Amino acid sequence: MPWVEARVVATHDETPSAKTLRLALPAPSTHRAGQHYIVRLTAPDGYQASRSYSVASAPDGSNEIELTVERLDNGEVSTFLHDGLEVGDDIEVRGPIGGWFVWDGEMPALLVGGGSGIVPLMAMLRLARATGRSELVQLILSVRSPVDLYYAHELPGPETAVVYSRVAPPGSARPPGRLTPDDLEGAVQHDGTAYVCGSPPFADAASRLLVGLGVPVDRIRVERFGPSG
Repeated sequence: MPWVEARVVATHDETPSAKTLRLALPAPSTHRAGQHYIVRLTAPDGYQASRSYSVASAPDGSNEIELTVERLDNGEVSTFLHDGLEVGDDIEVRGPIGGWFVWDGEMPALLVGGGSGIVPLMAMLRLARATGRSELVQLILSVRSPVDLYYAHELPGPETAVVYSRVAPPGSARPPGRLTPDDLEGAVQHDGTAYVCGSPPFADAASRLLVGLGVPVDRIRVERFGPSG
């Protein structure tokens, strides 16, 4: 799988610390919802740094993809992608990568995300909506506060629910707090697959909740991410 040059064609902020990059590839992307690309930066002295970023956009047969990048303090790659990259610049990417944490839009799926773990799940939600199969998915997202919510204008819908762990918006019927069995029980689809994405503590806790609700372990797919910038 070779490295290729991708051109930045658009950027926009998702939150104060997260930015979405729209990249044009040399050829149509063959990615599946849930896969990721590796971004590599090369300094003038030859030093290289690379990081993996999930694709947020649904597969559509075009040569453009969207990556949403969280800016991490002292992150070698994420700080440059936020502060130094401009529309028209080229960056090296390699992908798509991953075959386990993918959803092709055919079977029921419960999507459970924590914070920035929404990114690959958003590709799945977008695929379901674009193909008219929204009834197949239920997405439950846990975030700290409204300001931390990715895709805030696009996410709401009958197939999604947001749980605020620290600060809930005014008028919220649910007080802030961690994810509970009650948050997940109504969304569990026993004939489908659960996709869990977030930090290791979140992913472990959410997986335990799903098992406690009767979801078989072999129908839970988990993707964990760490603080690599």
